[in-house]
Amino acid sequence: MSADALVRELRRELDDGGLRGSFLVSELRTGDEIGIEPELRFPIASLVKVPLAIAVLDRIRTGALDGAERLLVPPGGVTTPGPIGLTRFRHPATVAVDDLLYLSTCLSDSSAADALFELVPPAEVAASMRALGLPGISVRHTMRELNDTPADRFGTAEAHLAHSLAIGAGTAGRGHPVPQLDVTRANAASARELAGLLRALWTPSAIDPWVAGRVRGLMADNVLRHRLAPDFSSDASRWSSKTGTLLNLRHEMGVVEHADGQSFAIAVLTESRVPAISQPGAEALMARVARRLRDHLRGR
Repeated sequence: MSADALVRELRRELDDGGLRGSFLVSELRTGDEIGIEPELRFPIASLVKVPLAIAVLDRIRTGALDGAERLLVPPGGVTTPGPIGLTRFRHPATVAVDDLLYLSTCLSDSSAADALFELVPPAEVAASMRALGLPGISVRHTMRELNDTPADRFGTAEAHLAHSLAIGAGTAGRGHPVPQLDVTRANAASARELAGLLRALWTPSAIDPWVAGRVRGLMADNVLRHRLAPDFSSDASRWSSKTGTLLNLRHEMGVVEHADGQSFAIAVLTESRVPAISQPGAEALMARVARRLRDHLRGR
């Protein structure tokens, strides 16, 4: 099947499943790529924790920060609503900067990320991305601001109302009355820009090799493996990634490294038209589409 025919078929599958997405799969050695609306920008939710990790680690490298420095994170202090990590702690915790990086990147602990954002604010993370030649990755706000959405004001039984608002209130230009879903106000990027970030982490680039190696290690230890990982993890491959979720948005970006030497950067950003919190079918569909794109390149 030709690339054009495959993309048309996969677009239909996504539409039938209630999804629209920005997909890009790029072979790191050759630069060959295939995608679906790869330039379409989305709010990136927790994917911003990878640029944050890069900025923090670069300051550790230069001595501006100490990875062993311990920060006191009290309940009700630097906290962000979330199901795991420091938000669930009942007592003050003293956590080293290096360990906050683990919690933020590998567990997607937004409270840990906000503790790091206090050390390196969003504007400085954005400046780091520009300095690395990745200006399309917009970093504008913390995780605390990200999670202040209508979903946090409705009860669990009314969460579908927040999702309905998220689905129905956007504009053709990707604007939205919910600022976290407006690409001109939110942390935002396209699949192409995120694939470029992955390429910069996995191949020689402006990112310092020590920093890149640490971030690759954190992404390899990601514990959230329910989305794309089932289609890219095996005994003959290594999947390193970061997920992002907000209201009707479901994202993941990562690199699959095969035992035969081929490696692929994969960036997937999706929005659902279904007003539901739990959508395992959408998770499976986005993974299946990403794998078929990868398989097309791998089969060349």
